[in-house]
Amino acid sequence: MSIEAAIRLGFFAGVFLLLAFFEVLAPRRPLTSSKSKRWFANLVLVALNPLSVRLVFPILPLGIALLASERHWGVLNNLDIPFWLETTIGVLALDLTIYLQHVLHHAIPLLWRFHMVHHADLDFDLTTGVRFHPIEIAISMTIKIAAIVAIGPPVLSVLIFEVGLNALSMFNHSNIYIPENADRVVRFLLVTPDMHRVHHSVIVRETNSNYGFCFSWWDRLLGTYKDQPENGHLKMTLGLSKFRDEKKLTLPKLLVLPFKGDTGVDPINRN
Repeated sequence: MSIEAAIRLGFFAGVFLLLAFFEVLAPRRPLTSSKSKRWFANLVLVALNPLSVRLVFPILPLGIALLASERHWGVLNNLDIPFWLETTIGVLALDLTIYLQHVLHHAIPLLWRFHMVHHADLDFDLTTGVRFHPIEIAISMTIKIAAIVAIGPPVLSVLIFEVGLNALSMFNHSNIYIPENADRVVRFLLVTPDMHRVHHSVIVRETNSNYGFCFSWWDRLLGTYKDQPENGHLKMTLGLSKFRDEKKLTLPKLLVLPFKGDTGVDPINRN
């Protein structure tokens, strides 16, 4: 196992166990569907995604960052600036890329089909943060690699971002209670569960808000921020209006969901 893989797996396991503990200790909302069935489907998708990425991409983000550095690809590899500043800019630029990518997955009908798997979850907990269709993961990896080539971030930036994105995606999807005053402070910098939960509302205008995964300011700066859901966090309905039957959201059905019929929810560019 490479050092990168060990670091990522270690952080994933540690954050997962910590959040799972707090979801039991201090849950934000009661769950409405079978946790065991949801977790089985969501966690098998987690296991499938690294396999799909390895099959499609012979070189992963850190390898691309090393190659870009050696060949002076990308903006940052051609600037004479301090390493700490280069690293910081690299992390911020990659996070903005993921924000924009997320918007595209709502704006382009074909991408939305695969992203529906993430949004069709009837509940919202840490496993929702890693529930993605393997083809969406492959598309996202393509965008990420292109961004690394164009930006030229240091390898350290890519490692920090990859580990942080994984951990924060689980955090901001977690079903943990954070006092309102603490949430207000944290969300000045990071996307909190209460902030991102709005994005998983069944109400379309709420779904099309709060796209950030790590830093909260992109939504504020680019006009996609919504503070709270209309019906409050305890009464809001999660998921997609077309997919409400738990029996139709099993693992095999999730894998074929993007290829079946009408999506039921208009992507943002259709209005």
